[in-house]
Amino acid sequence: MSAVSPLYFCRALFLSDLHLGSKDCKADYLLDLLAQVRPEQLFLVGDVIDLWSLKRQPYWPESHQAVLVALRALAQRGTRVMYIPGNHDAALREFVGSQLLGVELQEEWVYTTAQGKRLLLIHGDQFDGAVMVGRFTSWLGDRGYDLLLWLNRWSHYGRRRIGLSYWSLASFLKHRVQLAQQAVERFVRAAVHEARERGLDGIVCGHIHAPDLRSQAGLLYCNTGDWVENCTALLEQRDGQLTLLHWSEVQRQLAVHQQPSAA
Repeated sequence: MSAVSPLYFCRALFLSDLHLGSKDCKADYLLDLLAQVRPEQLFLVGDVIDLWSLKRQPYWPESHQAVLVALRALAQRGTRVMYIPGNHDAALREFVGSQLLGVELQEEWVYTTAQGKRLLLIHGDQFDGAVMVGRFTSWLGDRGYDLLLWLNRWSHYGRRRIGLSYWSLASFLKHRVQLAQQAVERFVRAAVHEARERGLDGIVCGHIHAPDLRSQAGLLYCNTGDWVENCTALLEQRDGQLTLLHWSEVQRQLAVHQQPSAA
């Protein structure tokens, strides 16, 4: 990692799909982000701990524990930390409405930005029915994604061995598969429809590992992405401007996508 930058203070930080407990979690990059960003509020929008992966094969390296320690330290320093469980950590949904180590657990949340935009915070697995196109296709997709992550893991390992920066092979391939892109667009439409039905200005979600920040049918669609393929997060600056961050060795920056103008 490069030299540590000055602390960046912001109004809110939104993270999802950390998948701690999975071999594919990019915990080192996440720790670097958490060391440099000081949010007033931190929202964990699901799949923070990958209970599915831990059930298949126990895996909990020191870096994954360090992420939990860093999250707890933020809460102790005064950051409001809210955890909205996803499908991979759904077992925690039975604790919604309570606090664990200073972290609030909620099923979902309506967040108001500094610009007055009311956004639904939800993981996104609730929209799976709009994305799935059949049981066999779903099964094939799960197996194909496991293969993509395996290839991505070894690509990252090989690039590090020869001194190259992180690059997501999985994301590169997904963007070139038409069926994958069609599934993403169905998900976006379902998410925006849900926000519209509730009379809100937009939605913040994760789940599909496809970072995005756009105006869709007049509403704001924000997908925080993940820390398995993309190493992305959504940040709200103090003036209410939203930014999608990409955090790796050479792409560590505060301006990947800026909040779009209202359509």
